[in-house]
Amino acid sequence: MQSTEANQRIARISAHLHPSNHQMEESSILKRAECRAKGGAPGFKVAILGAAGGIGQPLSLLMKMNPLVSVLHLYDVVNTPGVTADISHMDTGAVVKGFLGQQQLESALTGMDLIIIPAGVPRKPGMTRDDLFNINAGIVKTICEGIAKCCPNAIVNLISNPVNSTVPIAAEVFKKAGTYDPKKLLGVTALDVVRANTFVAEVLGVDPREVDVPVVGGHAGVTILPLLSQVKPPCSFTAEETEYLTKRIQDGGTEVVQAKAGAGSATLSMAYAAVKFADACLRGLRGDAGIVECAFVSSEVTELPFFASKVRLGRAGAEEIYQLGPLNEYERVGLEKAKKELAASIQKGISFIRK
Repeated sequence: MQSTEANQRIARISAHLHPSNHQMEESSILKRAECRAKGGAPGFKVAILGAAGGIGQPLSLLMKMNPLVSVLHLYDVVNTPGVTADISHMDTGAVVKGFLGQQQLESALTGMDLIIIPAGVPRKPGMTRDDLFNINAGIVKTICEGIAKCCPNAIVNLISNPVNSTVPIAAEVFKKAGTYDPKKLLGVTALDVVRANTFVAEVLGVDPREVDVPVVGGHAGVTILPLLSQVKPPCSFTAEETEYLTKRIQDGGTEVVQAKAGAGSATLSMAYAAVKFADACLRGLRGDAGIVECAFVSSEVTELPFFASKVRLGRAGAEEIYQLGPLNEYERVGLEKAKKELAASIQKGISFIRK
């Protein structure tokens, strides 16, 4: 028995050191070694696609720390072996495996419960989210074709910008493949909520962890609509405060792009927000009650086919989508502006696949 365990341990270590060694992968020892290590905690299988990027690396680090994760697959088109080796040394429960290049995409996806997608190019100064569109649209399409084939029942957390267009792209790919479940496709807008909580807490002079700001609409510029009239704890803002907060929340991404002065976009706070959201999805999958987060989903809250609002997360994904609730005049005007821009971005995504 002991020699088998020793062999398995050696195989596991070899798998980390030589992730693309196909001869090793074929061996039956490794097949067994891919199972949970003996005595390991039960949990969920999570894949991060774009794991070597600016968001992907801190996101991988934080997911390796999450006790709900038992297996963590890291996929990218470059540099995954290094990131995998590095993160695999962390003494937490999740077993880490790296996948490099498109020929390994299907292996990375097979059997996963949750897929997190930060893949794509980041925003640089002077670049709009639409400038990203042509590059990132193609990347998301390829990845989603893989998901439809290898793990059609997984919950998908889509981070790749522009989210307002990439979520409709993903939906169209899944529809074409006949695997589309609108409850399981979630555009990650959590960073807008994280920023809103932080900026509102600054104005109120309280701990941001005590603040909850619903942010609805989309995930770019004026499509981001913080509902400051619905902030918890209940409070009221002057017209100037409302204008300042709304603008700062909408322009949070640009604030970071400019501050980094060509050295990147919001990667660290994005990774934090993505992990906060992914953790909520995993708690939903586990069957926890009352898990409510904002996300950009297929929706009937407005006349648009997709919209971000509060959703209740459960075993099936977004099991319930909440209405917007009472809006004040400022928010009603903001909603009309948001919908106008959002409609065009959604259509752009749909047309990319249907063209």
